[in-house]
Amino acid sequence: MTPLDGAQWLIRHGFPVFPADHPATRRCTGIGRGHDSATCDKRGKHPTVAFTRAHTLDERKVHETFSRGLRNPAVAVGACSGPGGTQLLVIDSDRPGAIEDVAGAGGESWPATMRVWTAKGHHDYLWAPLHLRLGNGLGALEGKFDGDVRAGNAYVIGPGSLHASGVVYELDDPERPPVHAPAWLLDALVTRPNFAAHRTRWQRAARGDAQPRGARGLVAFVLDSPQGARNNRLFWAACRAAETVRDGGADIRDDLLSAAIRAGLSEREATTTIHSAYSRTGATA
Repeated sequence: MTPLDGAQWLIRHGFPVFPADHPATRRCTGIGRGHDSATCDKRGKHPTVAFTRAHTLDERKVHETFSRGLRNPAVAVGACSGPGGTQLLVIDSDRPGAIEDVAGAGGESWPATMRVWTAKGHHDYLWAPLHLRLGNGLGALEGKFDGDVRAGNAYVIGPGSLHASGVVYELDDPERPPVHAPAWLLDALVTRPNFAAHRTRWQRAARGDAQPRGARGLVAFVLDSPQGARNNRLFWAACRAAETVRDGGADIRDDLLSAAIRAGLSEREATTTIHSAYSRTGATA
């Protein structure tokens, strides 16, 4: 399956697509605040357009974009609408069977649903009730699931895409559509996680213990981030924190990471954002 094949399959099945970077280009073509195309080491994954606005189901536009090659098709998760107005939820397992292991550990089963094999594991596509406030947070699965969740203002790389390792994203069964997400999964995702393992210096900051000037404000700024603005607010706060480090102040990146996870970002996404902010500011990341 080529990128064009993948993009056409997606729009025929109602999944709005947009172009993402392709690792065969000389340098990353991705865009985004804090993203440096010249030094990008996560090739094949960054959007090349503002995906929340530039996604499409138009066959002509898709053909024009992807027939030229060297763009990976990606799915605008929040723009997808399923049966009865349901929203798309994608479970990203970082290894084969990771989500099945979580289900089995809880005495549950994992349904057969639309699956796209990735370089490390697989993306499972599911439909979830529209009223649930889902995002990239793992909820009660934090620390139990080897992977990530994508819903709302998010995207995933689609079938036909080329990974930097040379692996092509492939549909497990092109005839199998997404099914409704099991109740146990939805319950876990909307349950506030136990952050005992992440309660580090941001707790001491809240109590007023010794912290760099402004640290509590930056942590609170990240903690109060609404869905859709979490990553941008984290990047801004991390830039301010990195400036403090650059000028000889104390480093609060652990505080920001804990706050970002509590706000709903995955640990991987938050770590990447903080690293980008520190790199851009010239602090040691």
